[in-house]
Parts: sequence; structure tokens; C-alpha cells
Amino acid sequence: MQVGGGRKAYDEINITPMLDLAYVLLVIFILMATASVQGIKVDLPKASSAKSLVQPKTIALTVSNDGQIYMDAFPVTIPDLETRLRNAKATDPEVPIVLKGDQTAQYGKIMEVLDLCRRLDLSKVGLVTGKQAAS
Repeated sequence: MQVGGGRKAYDEINITPMLDLAYVLLVIFILMATASVQGIKVDLPKASSAKSLVQPKTIALTVSNDGQIYMDAFPVTIPDLETRLRNAKATDPEVPIVLKGDQTAQYGKIMEVLDLCRRLDLSKVGLVTGKQAAS
């Protein structure tokens, strides 16, 4: 009588499930990297010449047409924005900020955000515009 029941030992390791997992994780990382656009979508005013200020640690501030302020796609109030900007400045004193305002946005809200940046001595502030159509 044979004790093992005629089974033979595994000679090879099956790595197919591990490769499947690796491919799924690779696809997830690729999708997340391409979806990491900062801010929310607004209708930007057009400018004839615009220089890109986007850097890896750029903070995106957005003022929507109804006056709501967003910091990297999260709604904030002015006091909350001040706290967050102070923390960002403590981490990096030269943190770049881009301000996007809807072209129908309330000008007063945009000025509040610019005044706050000036009070906090944040000097790298840029205004985002869209590309002007060629005529």
C-alpha cells in the first residue's frame, strides 16, 4: 500500500495569480497617476500668453462662479484656507500657488484670496487662464 496516494510533489511554483495581481496594481497606479489633476473644473478666462506655473507641490485654489472657494478640489472657507496655507508655508516657504477663477466669478472673492496670500507673504501666486483661440 502506498502512503502518498500516488501524488507527486510540486515541481514548479505557479506564479500566474501573482502576475495577475501585479498587472492589476500596475493598471490602478497608471489610472491614479493620470487622474491626479488638481482643482475643480471652471470656465477660465482666455489670455493670449500664459506661462505655466505648475510644479509638483503646487496648491490649486479655485473660486467658482457662485463664490465657493476650493483648495485642491475641497471646499474651504477663508479662515480654513488661512490655516491650511499657513501649514503649507511652514512646510515650504516658497510654495507655489495657482488661483483659478471662473470668468463669471465674484471678483470680491478672488480679491479676498489674493489678499490672504499677500498677508501670509506667499509670493509665488499665479492666475490661471485658458488658451485664447487663434483668430
